[in-house]
Amino acid sequence: MSFIVEPSVEAYATEHSTPDAELFSRLAAETREKTTAPQMMVGLLEGQFLGTLVRVLRAKRILEIGTFTGYSSISMASALPPDGRIVTCDVDPEATAIARRYMDESGHGEKIEIRLGPALETLETLDGPFDIVFIDADKPNYQAYYEAVLPLLADNGLVIADNVLWSGRVVEPDGDESTKAIKAFNEHVAGDDRVVSVMLTVRDGMTLVQKR
Repeated sequence: MSFIVEPSVEAYATEHSTPDAELFSRLAAETREKTTAPQMMVGLLEGQFLGTLVRVLRAKRILEIGTFTGYSSISMASALPPDGRIVTCDVDPEATAIARRYMDESGHGEKIEIRLGPALETLETLDGPFDIVFIDADKPNYQAYYEAVLPLLADNGLVIADNVLWSGRVVEPDGDESTKAIKAFNEHVAGDDRVVSVMLTVRDGMTLVQKR
């Protein structure tokens, strides 16, 4: 599903990117069938982009906040070396059960550990450094997640925050709780002199953050 880019342009970009494995098509179909918000899947373009970042950074340890049905986890795990590892956090046992099946089928399941429970509680139990942190969970907690993961980030690591354009609603006045939370998060990162950041118009918007 296209959020920002005109759909035919996004379809063209998808057609001219390396296709995902057939497993992702089945995962996407089951996600659409069994979940109430299938648009939360990252999809091919974002999945391939995440995998590219893993390879370019030569990442070995990844932290993900928001597993859902595992599309992003598997995309990143497939780009990791054999000894690479992902810790992924979520509160939904039904969605993560779907994720676990496809993770294991993908051949990369041994790289991925699912932590079920509130992410902020899980983060208190983790030790860094992580080469990549991918934040794609409940929007009201984005700023709290960001502050919690910065101390866990490797010196040359990358925080990736998803949905930062929120289907374009960030440029509209007011908005619901999630819209206001995303706006506040975006302003917080843009004004944070500890980091350098860039916001990209990939799918629903992604901000990439590195420590100065």
